[in-house]
Amino acid sequence: MPIEESSDNLNQSPVAAAETVAAARRAHTASERIALTVATCGVGHIPLAPGTWGSLLGIVVYVVFLYASVAASAYSYAHGFDGEQFLALQTTLKLAFLIGIVWLGIWAATRAEPLLGGKDPGAVIIDEIAGQLVTFLFVPFTLPWWMIPVGFVLFRFFDIWKPYPVRRIEALESGLGVMADDLVAGVYAGTVLSLIMAFYLLV
Repeated sequence: MPIEESSDNLNQSPVAAAETVAAARRAHTASERIALTVATCGVGHIPLAPGTWGSLLGIVVYVVFLYASVAASAYSYAHGFDGEQFLALQTTLKLAFLIGIVWLGIWAATRAEPLLGGKDPGAVIIDEIAGQLVTFLFVPFTLPWWMIPVGFVLFRFFDIWKPYPVRRIEALESGLGVMADDLVAGVYAGTVLSLIMAFYLLV
């Protein structure tokens, strides 16, 4: 059985990076070039474990969002917002941001797949970013700092292991399959992370 190329492979060969560069040369329209840029996010060209680099980029995005949330919290309290109002706004913005990334990722991955060749090419890592963000969707922004690397490890574990139904979902059409399996892996990772957070708060 042939092994499917995936950004989850930890030993992706330099050939994959060369194929990504070749695909960029094959991209004739502006939308194709934009799709490749969005799908790879710059780090998809790294030949060694691009999926892991994509997850690390997801951590960076989360931390930026975290600090922005802290600043927004201070501003909202200074202007009369109470905690419940800000929490509702924060949750809405977090979900809207994630949905935007998912829709953008589906479009970009769908356009990038025929250019890169194969199903779920290793260079496409926007799915890892979305899945990593889903991991932290279940925990508050006030989580201890050590929960961030734990969430990273949990997501990589479920993304590589692909427990049921992750592998089946991966077979969905085009960019939908590319994004959906990582989102489900993020749900698994986020559930375990929430349990760890609950245990931490109880003890």
